Parts: sequence; structure tokens; C-alpha cells
Amino acid sequence: MKTCKLLAALLLIATSAAQAQQTPADAPKPPLGFFVTSSGLGKGADLGGLSGADAHCQKLASAVGAGNRTWRAYLSTQAANGQPAVNARDRIGTGPWANAKGQIVAKDVAHLHGDVIEQARLGNNLSRTTVITEKGEPVKGAGDKPNEHDILTGSKADGTAFTDAADHTCKNYTSSAADGSAQVGHFDRTGGGNTSWNSAHGSRGCSQENLVGTGGAGLLYCFASN
Repeated sequence: MKTCKLLAALLLIATSAAQAQQTPADAPKPPLGFFVTSSGLGKGADLGGLSGADAHCQKLASAVGAGNRTWRAYLSTQAANGQPAVNARDRIGTGPWANAKGQIVAKDVAHLHGDVIEQARLGNNLSRTTVITEKGEPVKGAGDKPNEHDILTGSKADGTAFTDAADHTCKNYTSSAADGSAQVGHFDRTGGGNTSWNSAHGSRGCSQENLVGTGGAGLLYCFASN
């Protein structure tokens, strides 16, 4: 009887020790929910509209085994031709979103955009080390050659569309002309203008050459909306 009790006690101790030794690394890695596109479409800010941008995100996600989720490009559009504006923040689901390494970049839409003072003070987890491609590769930022830190968003810092008469979306991502402009963010949170990840400055034109000259390559943020 004493032997049985001793064995039971030893088993309990061993189980407790094993549980105590578990680390967060033992937990399943969150599924891919966020990335910067590893390549653009090559036509400047002409993405084929929102649908073309979404299809690009979906294609790249599918190539790395994440095509079972619904992917949306983080883009706002301006009201035009009788159609209402679309806010990027309303397209991307509710979160949380993890990168290809399993790191959570934002818990929810409010955390992503710093909707309240405390969230704005602390910030989200988007940085040069966490904003990576669908393949888990780094994106070229300030100091790299070429610098490709400009990410197309067409958005204000709160993730909503611009409401003035100026073009902030290269005609809602249908233009690759030398004129016009699209708002971009700096994924590496550095560089000219402000350091916003989603609303740093406008591009100098809409062509591929214009985007490259500004410091970009026509890359996008992609979020899983489900």
C-alpha cells in the first residue's frame, strides 16, 4: 500500500515538473494572419482596384499554404463615381493577426490603430523585425538598397479614407500615370515625413517608377479577415 502511494506521489511530482517546464514555444504557432507582399504587381499603383489587390494577397498566401483564409489588402478607397468610400480598417476582420513567425503584430483593430490614448501610447507590434513577407523574409527598409519601405495604403492614420478632393489612392488603385498620388506608410517606422506604418506621406505619382523613386515598390499589407 505504501509502495502504491509512493508511486502515485512520484507520478504527481513528475507531471507537475513537466507542466512547469512547458514554455510558450510549446504552444501551437498562431496561423499566418498578416504579411507584406513579397512582390508588387509591377504596374505602380494600378492594382486593378480593391479586387485586384485582394487577389494578389490571396495568391501569395495560397503559395505558402495559407489560402484557406480570406485575405484582404489593407487599402482605403475614396468616394467616386457614386460609390462610397471604403475604410481599410473595416476590411481586415477583427484579429488577432500573426506574422509568418507566429508573432502577434496586433490583437485587434483598435490595438492596430491606437484608437484609445493608452493603446496609442503603447503602440502595436508592427516594426522592422515583425513586418515580414508571407515567406517570413525581411522587407528592404531605410538603409537598404533599394529602400522599399513605402507600403501602399491610401489611408489616414486611423485606417479611414481621405475625404478631401485630392487624390490619395491613384484613382482607387486604377492608375499608373505619372500624375496623381497614393498615401503610403513606412513599415520600418522610420524615414522622411512621420513614422506612421500606414500614413507617412503621399507618393510622387502613380507609375512604378514614381513609387520606386519615392522609396517603395508597390508593396501591400495583407490581413486575414477570418
